[in-house]
Amino acid sequence: MPRRIAYDNTKTAVGKITGSRDRQVTREFQRLLSHYLFTPHFCLVRRPNEKGHVERLLDYARSNFLVPVPTVPSLEALNAALEERCRQDLERMVRGKPGTVATLLTEERVVFLPLPAKPFEARRVTQAAADSLSLIRFDTNSYSVPTRYAHRPLTVVATVTEVRLIHEDRLVARHPRCWEREQFRFDPVHYLELLERKPGGFDYARPLEQWQLPDNFALLRRRLEAAEANGQGTRAFIRVLRLLEKFTLAQVADAVDYALDIDVIDPDSIRLILEYRADEPVDLFRLDGWPRLQLVHVRSTDVSAYQALLEGGMSE
Repeated sequence: MPRRIAYDNTKTAVGKITGSRDRQVTREFQRLLSHYLFTPHFCLVRRPNEKGHVERLLDYARSNFLVPVPTVPSLEALNAALEERCRQDLERMVRGKPGTVATLLTEERVVFLPLPAKPFEARRVTQAAADSLSLIRFDTNSYSVPTRYAHRPLTVVATVTEVRLIHEDRLVARHPRCWEREQFRFDPVHYLELLERKPGGFDYARPLEQWQLPDNFALLRRRLEAAEANGQGTRAFIRVLRLLEKFTLAQVADAVDYALDIDVIDPDSIRLILEYRADEPVDLFRLDGWPRLQLVHVRSTDVSAYQALLEGGMSE
């Protein structure tokens, strides 16, 4: 980690300019400083010459790594391609310097600070309350939580890739971070508890509109609704879906397949199938950490005495 890093007066780091070099930094930037223990150096306002070296490096990276514009399937693939380009650039000779970029980097690492044992998590933490639709509003977008947390205060922990929603000390929901505006991000599982009490709204609930389930779930629903009238079949199907609160979709889908094959389709039976498959074999008892028990010796049973009974029976 470098001992000093130069910054332009970006709003993500600077909350207020209090002098020519003095800055009141933001809370999250202070977290970054406290984690890595480097010294920030803020450029003077309207003095572009102070960061000319940085601008030249950006121009070099843009023209050499991003021209032509790379075509990639995802942000992860782009990052991997850029990392490979940077590693190849380590073999470049720097004009006016005695060695390659890799050689100069090795020399500089001698004076670097060691990296902390744990990586830094770039995140925002804020407080919010779930509304009557079990939605949390964050950064212009809405994210769902289980209906039991409606009207309750929650803590929002937002990273670059995801939004975690916490009630007291419990993680109650997580969503991929949405970088658009005025969007709704529903998790259909969050609304199943309410729909079990009101199964008539199952086919019209907005959070379930785009929910794609394996085909065997549709077959299960038809068979449950044919077996039970007055909405009880739909309620039983929702009880099966609520198993997704504890198990993955692949696990539940496999259990539904097995239940359909053996023609045992009630929710409790499917739950037992899942729980049986999730059970792990019990490890053998070990004496580690029990020094007194290690002193106890139990002799092996000698069954040779029973041989006399066997021989006596045969002689008769």
